[in-house]
Amino acid sequence: MAEAAEKEEPAAEVLLGVAPGPHIVSARSTRSVMIDVLIALIPVVVVGLYVFRWRALALIATCTCSCVLYEWLWQALRRRPQTIGDCSALVTGLILALSIPWTVPWYVPVIGSGVAIIVAKMFFGGLGTNIFNPAMAGRAFLQACFAGQMVNYLLDGQGPPGAVQAATRLGGEAVAVVTTATPLAAAKSGIVFSLRDLAVGTVNGSVGETSAVACVLGGLYLICRRAANWRIPLAMLATAAVVAEINQLVRPDAPFTAAHHLLAGAMLFGAFFIATDPATSPLSRRGLWIFGAGVGLLVMLIRLFAKAPEGVMYAVLVMNMAVPLIDRWTVPRPVGGPVPRPKPA
Repeated sequence: MAEAAEKEEPAAEVLLGVAPGPHIVSARSTRSVMIDVLIALIPVVVVGLYVFRWRALALIATCTCSCVLYEWLWQALRRRPQTIGDCSALVTGLILALSIPWTVPWYVPVIGSGVAIIVAKMFFGGLGTNIFNPAMAGRAFLQACFAGQMVNYLLDGQGPPGAVQAATRLGGEAVAVVTTATPLAAAKSGIVFSLRDLAVGTVNGSVGETSAVACVLGGLYLICRRAANWRIPLAMLATAAVVAEINQLVRPDAPFTAAHHLLAGAMLFGAFFIATDPATSPLSRRGLWIFGAGVGLLVMLIRLFAKAPEGVMYAVLVMNMAVPLIDRWTVPRPVGGPVPRPKPA
């Protein structure tokens, strides 16, 4: 029997994967979540194409193709398996295109896409390990290096071809305002666009930041599909509304009301499509509330007290840096209560 046992082949070793928690089992893949984001962005893209026409189409095509190409080249040069199949590069390119002006030259989105994919994403190890939102990191780089192009919303002295004339009342007199300036920039000069124009999207601005209705429709789809956590946009929008109301009480002559602040600029676009990035947001429920409220507070502080008319990009990047600290502060209570500490001898 001993000789027979010695002749038996040794059992195959069982390799167990060891990784830090938490371990969450989900039937959804990264690709399915990214496809949901792309579907949710369809209303925003449609409105952008209607308002800005072929310029928006060229910008979207340039950003998306550049992001996919950069990620493919990075993986090919490092001889690693290709990751473009998860559609995350496509989402990054589309969000970047929707967050920059429609008048930028072709090389601006190409450079911004490279920074978003290579520097903000692949340098940190790829999807899920990046600490900054890639699209916002790319836009911040463009804002620093191409400031003139990033604040120019006119083309040959004309506004967007699909925009209409908006009307507002200043000092009791009707004033026709051609939508050649963004609503937030116009508010700095005392010109207020109507809530209807802000909701429909017939105003100037970045490609994806004009229509509040389109952003809400896409955001609700994301929440219903559980591709985005509803706590972040709710906390962000509620905090922004409270700060705007306080500002209205303190400064009754302020041109923008809370409704204007919520509908104008990148507030809704950022709340549903940028701040909800799962890779750069906290893990716990309390952390999500803190993160969303922090983004909303920073956006309003920048809008009210800084020279820059918009602050969503900066607010998201600042709160991205605070995510590790928020996760440390809001560690969930373990099942069954905290682990008892051993008593000193």
